[in-house]
Amino acid sequence: MTASRLRRTLGSLGAGLVGLIILIWTLAPLYNMVLVAVQTKDDVFSSNIWPPHPNFFSFAAVFQESYWYLANFWRQMGNSFFIGVAVALLTLAIGAFTSFSIGRLRIRMGWLLTNAALLTYVIPMSFLAIPFYRIMQSYGLVDSPWAVIAVEVTFATPYAIFIFQQYGTSIPHELDEAARIDGAAPPQVFWHVYLPLMAPALVAVGTYALLLAWNEYLYAFLLLSSDQTITVPVALGKFLNSDEAPWNYLMAASIVYALPPLVIYYIFRRYMSAGLTMGGVKG
Repeated sequence: MTASRLRRTLGSLGAGLVGLIILIWTLAPLYNMVLVAVQTKDDVFSSNIWPPHPNFFSFAAVFQESYWYLANFWRQMGNSFFIGVAVALLTLAIGAFTSFSIGRLRIRMGWLLTNAALLTYVIPMSFLAIPFYRIMQSYGLVDSPWAVIAVEVTFATPYAIFIFQQYGTSIPHELDEAARIDGAAPPQVFWHVYLPLMAPALVAVGTYALLLAWNEYLYAFLLLSSDQTITVPVALGKFLNSDEAPWNYLMAASIVYALPPLVIYYIFRRYMSAGLTMGGVKG
């Protein structure tokens, strides 16, 4: 075996070993979630790496809402769905209209609007929690899902505008001009030319916005208070306030809550990859 071939072999083995370590490191927390979920409360803190008596009682408790922390689980799941879908739709609408106005209609000082929007990321979200709470309190939106929706849209929209503008550079302006020659007004160009060609970016940003809202905890905890309005992350956080919290129920509920975004991601992952890649390389 030549020296170069030996180096390639050792390099492949080293890369495989590093990949295996990263894979185990990544899957270990997920495996522990499943391990805890299929055990009884008494077995949770055991040192077993395999459940001695696996069962699905925890998942049954989640679906039947038979534990008092889970009494409103499906209503809270509905709250999470409503907030996530509303954030995704509003982010897409605002981002698409703004990017079309700046990039295709070429409004004056459009670059200033884009840069001003991106400046919202200069200040961490946690620093704005109290100001946002004061604003929502002034408008009577505290303990309303629309308060969380407003916050999430505020933080998701600048990213959406940036991606849409970058992706929009791949769409020839000649298409717009041809549509105008045929008598199309700007709204028709937007609906029949711009949006169809922006589909990959729309899917990518919409999924990003939905997952951002789906995993939100800080603002949902701050702005929502009643069991009928809180989202699942806030409800699951209450398990940490109890001395006798059944961790198997907590992990089972977490797994159930993680399934919808996982399904959404795998359905749209091809479009997400295309939208984000094109948006990142086009200037």
